[in-house]
Amino acid sequence: MSDVTVNDYGHDAQFDDYFALLKPRVMSLVVFTAAVGLLVAPVGVNPVIGFASILFIALGAGASGALNMWWDADIDAVMKRTVKRPVPDGRVTPKNAMILGLWLSVLAVGMLALTANFFAAGLLAFTIFFYAVVYTMFLKRSTPQNIVIGGAAGAFPPMVGWAVATGGVSVESVMMFALIFVWTPPHFWALSLFMNDDYSKAGVPMLTVTHGTRVTRNNILGYTVLLALVAIGTAFTSIGGPVYLAVALVLNGMFLRGAFALWRRQDAAAEADKYAAERKFFRLSLVYLFAHFAALLVDAALRGFAFMPQLPVIF
Repeated sequence: MSDVTVNDYGHDAQFDDYFALLKPRVMSLVVFTAAVGLLVAPVGVNPVIGFASILFIALGAGASGALNMWWDADIDAVMKRTVKRPVPDGRVTPKNAMILGLWLSVLAVGMLALTANFFAAGLLAFTIFFYAVVYTMFLKRSTPQNIVIGGAAGAFPPMVGWAVATGGVSVESVMMFALIFVWTPPHFWALSLFMNDDYSKAGVPMLTVTHGTRVTRNNILGYTVLLALVAIGTAFTSIGGPVYLAVALVLNGMFLRGAFALWRRQDAAAEADKYAAERKFFRLSLVYLFAHFAALLVDAALRGFAFMPQLPVIF
């Protein structure tokens, strides 16, 4: 991290400023996927313990966000979509962001260990470390594979939720991890296609910056094909079901069509319509992940009421 003196203004920070450090939009996705991981597990959890566990997982996600904003203040200060974040905007000092992130990390991990089990707490601790140190401090600034490898950080929450219920890892939790892990590259590479100038100015070696848009489009298509296999394959685990399979078939058909359209696009056409197709694919990617996990939850609920037959379990 480079020295960032522009942030040390001494302005009085408000609660909203500190809350923004936690990346609430990212936190909401973490909470949802972790809750799905917990609720679809074959072992029931006391509702109070379950609620508390999800709360501490959310705090862990917020801790990661605060540490990320502390370290990335110099990058955020030159990117249009991040320049108004609390640290580069001077509303919170880098030191306070770091302190908040560290204390929330300790609190989240310690309380999850006491509330659920030490395995889940250890997995949460590793998730925070991976995002704040491995991804933020090293991968993000050093390799165009930053999103590919770093995507693991966002993929751990359903595994943590599953571990809260079961105390371990299984094929099902690995498949939920893989779903998010393989989804992350096409999601962020679509964003980088129309935000490439930001990444270039900030010196972030996104694939669009280091290898150009043609390679990026090729990779989006390749990862989308792999994603379809992972998503549909998840239907044939014990957490899958007819609802999930139907959602997976429809959405992966749409996602593959969108990725193919991006692969065929030339930069001149994209610039002419202000990256309309790329923006549409990015928005679809947001719906894609939510819908898959929501479908897992619906199938679990229907199985609980004996309304839905189980698909053949292959994995």
